Amino acid sequence: MTIPLDIHLKIGGIIFPNMDQCDFTGPFEALARVPNSSFMTIWKDRNPVRDLAGMQLLADTTFDEVPQLDVLLVPGGYGQEALMNDETVLSFIRRQAAGARYVYSVCTGALICGAAGLLQGKRATTHWTAMDVLPLYGAIPTDERVVIDGQFVSAGGVTSGIDGSLIVVSLLRGETVAQELQLYMAYDPKPPFHAGSPATAPDSILATITERARAITEKRMATGRAYQSRIGGA
Repeated sequence: MTIPLDIHLKIGGIIFPNMDQCDFTGPFEALARVPNSSFMTIWKDRNPVRDLAGMQLLADTTFDEVPQLDVLLVPGGYGQEALMNDETVLSFIRRQAAGARYVYSVCTGALICGAAGLLQGKRATTHWTAMDVLPLYGAIPTDERVVIDGQFVSAGGVTSGIDGSLIVVSLLRGETVAQELQLYMAYDPKPPFHAGSPATAPDSILATITERARAITEKRMATGRAYQSRIGGA
């Protein structure tokens, strides 16, 4: 059921060092335009944050200032690993999730949500290189581009964040509003190559990218196993 237009919606997204900015800025294009809403860019402080390619982003709201949100966006990127045991971040996510209508993760933002304890028994997706990590957080991995399980919405790698954000808009304000925003954004993807998925990429390309991601993938697996050991021993 969509939310009446006269109800103001509070939407916010976390930023953090070494994130993938597109996980945030892609969804921002749609979520910041939801009718009768406000969007907050959130971090521990207001100091500049550099994404993994060096782009600078600034938070306009700190964790201590954020009201209860209707939607919390959690992006990913290599910097996700530094947050997996950061209780300041994880407790913030848990507090917001307790009252939010939706928690929306993009890419490996799903793993941060997993570390916060939000994925137990949930269907979820993430970047394809991290899909095998999801079960370590109690999730049921699904290779769909966008997955909805109750209040938890997850999108796969990077560009799927745009797809997921439009779906979140449709959940909040209905499909007509979502389609209006899609048209405004001219979101009509026609990729020049068919290499955007492990299922369609040439074997040589898949092998190259898998090897390139090996170090971070192994680190994510190790972090997930450590989490599972802690939970199992609790």
